[in-house]
Amino acid sequence: MAGPRGIVVVGASAGGVEALRAFVGGLPARLPGAVCVVLHVPRTSTSVLPQILSRSGPLPAAHATDGAVFEAGRVYVAPPNSHLLVRDGRMRLSHGPIENGHRPAADPLFRSAARWWGAAALGVVLSGNRDDGADGLAEIDRQGGAALVQDDGDALYPSMPRHAAALVPTARAMPAAMMGAALAELLDGLRGPVPWEPVEGAAVEAEDAMAALADLTAEQVGGVPAGFGCPSCHGALFEMPGPAVRFRCRVGHAWSTSGLLDELGGALEGALWMALRSLEEKAALSRRMAESAAFRHMAPAAERYAELAGDAEAAGETIRRLIERLGELRSGAPEEPVA
Repeated sequence: MAGPRGIVVVGASAGGVEALRAFVGGLPARLPGAVCVVLHVPRTSTSVLPQILSRSGPLPAAHATDGAVFEAGRVYVAPPNSHLLVRDGRMRLSHGPIENGHRPAADPLFRSAARWWGAAALGVVLSGNRDDGADGLAEIDRQGGAALVQDDGDALYPSMPRHAAALVPTARAMPAAMMGAALAELLDGLRGPVPWEPVEGAAVEAEDAMAALADLTAEQVGGVPAGFGCPSCHGALFEMPGPAVRFRCRVGHAWSTSGLLDELGGALEGALWMALRSLEEKAALSRRMAESAAFRHMAPAAERYAELAGDAEAAGETIRRLIERLGELRSGAPEEPVA
């Protein structure tokens, strides 16, 4: 086929394989655009997603290759542990900083598509937890591109589409299987070659560069110290300029408020488990020392060790209640983003 009229960028996470199979199954055989897919996968995993998608729809799918030229009617999948970015009409794979806890992540792909393809970029957010893709979809919308999100009733995990729809009210919500026809119509409406001139805008240019591992820090691009620590590297976080509250550390790890809250909650729970383990070990050792002192008829020492054991066990019970309470707070966190 000829060169693509536009580019379709897709982000998915939990429940994403099912959603992507339905999505590619609804694409027409002669789609006049290229499709780029990011699915959150463990960074050390081996992905067979291209084979799954090739069997699920009429378009061939393959892992993206650094420097390759996009072709219409093909699906390109971000490989594990690499961000998939676009530069003019070519793919770029980057080992840049993780975003929202993931590499690959949807936001870097979406932002680069918005910057380089402008109104010829079409963004799609499918099933997943948290809110990766929402900020990038908003950038596509700002540059005149189209935004689609999976309908709540069709998504196994509707958090990602909900966050994206809240940030981009103009996004069209529909089942994944129906998106192909809508995208084909949008692509057919595009006329003329893509100019390959990146859009103006210091913020999107800087974030695009950071995702590509440029020598650039969050502080240099207008980030304001936020007073929080980065869950990835424990460096200071900076609040980034933009309509949605987002954070980056000095070296570029990026977090939304939702993702940061979840990560901080997980770190807190880990710290509590470590504290509980230390208290249990202290109680066990104190009980052993109390038994040893009693065996040697050292009553005062035995009493002191027994008291230490009781204090540690009481503190351990307090930690258990805190862990249980933390689990209740995390499970009861709001799904919808706060504007």
